[in-house]
Amino acid sequence: MDWQRYAEQMAQLARDLVGQDSVQATLDAIASSAVKLVEGCDAAGILTVSKGQAVTLAVCGDMVAESDRLQGELGEGPCFDAARRVDGERLFRIADMTRPQPSWPRYSKAARDLGIGSMTGVLLYTEEENFGALNLYSRRPGAFGADIEAAGWLLASHAAVALATARTVDQLEHALETRHAIGEAMGILMERHQLSEDDAFGVLRRISQDHNLKLRDVARRVRADHPGQA
Repeated sequence: MDWQRYAEQMAQLARDLVGQDSVQATLDAIASSAVKLVEGCDAAGILTVSKGQAVTLAVCGDMVAESDRLQGELGEGPCFDAARRVDGERLFRIADMTRPQPSWPRYSKAARDLGIGSMTGVLLYTEEENFGALNLYSRRPGAFGADIEAAGWLLASHAAVALATARTVDQLEHALETRHAIGEAMGILMERHQLSEDDAFGVLRRISQDHNLKLRDVARRVRADHPGQA
C-alpha cells in the first residue's frame, strides 16, 4: 500500500468532512469516501444499534441496506456485533464470506445470497462517544488484506473526529434556533397580554409541562398562531 498517498488522501478527507453542512452529510461523506479510498471496497455503510435495533445511518453502494436490515432482523452479524461492541473488539475482518461463519450461521448464508465476498468494519468512536461501526464490503473474497487494519483505523479516526465536530456544531445551531424561537414566542405573549419577560416564559413553561410538550414546540405553536408578530 502507498502510505504516503494514503496519508495525503486522509488529509484531504479531513478537510472535506469538516466542510460538510450537516451531520447526515458528514455520515454520507464518510461512507462514500471509504468506497473511494479503500482498495477493493465496493460498498460501505455506517450502522449503529439503538435499543437493540439496527439503525442504518449512511449507505454507499448496493447490498449495504439489505445487509443491515438482515442483521437487525436476525439479531446476528459482524456489523451488528461491532456496533454493539459485544466482544470488545474495535475492528473485524472476514476474508471469505462465501464460507459458513459459525458465529453468524443465518446471516452468513444471507450474505452469500447478497453477493458479499468479504467484509471488514471498524468502530467510529472518540473518548466521549461511540457512533457505531463503519463497515466495508467487497464482492470478492480476500479483498481486504492485513493493511486494512491500519488503513481502517486512519479512516475511522478522521471520520469520528469530523462526526463529533459536526454533531457539536449541529447541536449548537439547534440550540440557537430553539432559543430564538422561544424569544420570539415570549415577545408575542408580552405584547399581546402585557406580560413581563419572566411571566411570559412562565406561561410557555406551564403549557410545556401541562401538555407534555418540549418548550421549543410550544414556542413554535405560539409563533404559528400569530404569524404577523413573529
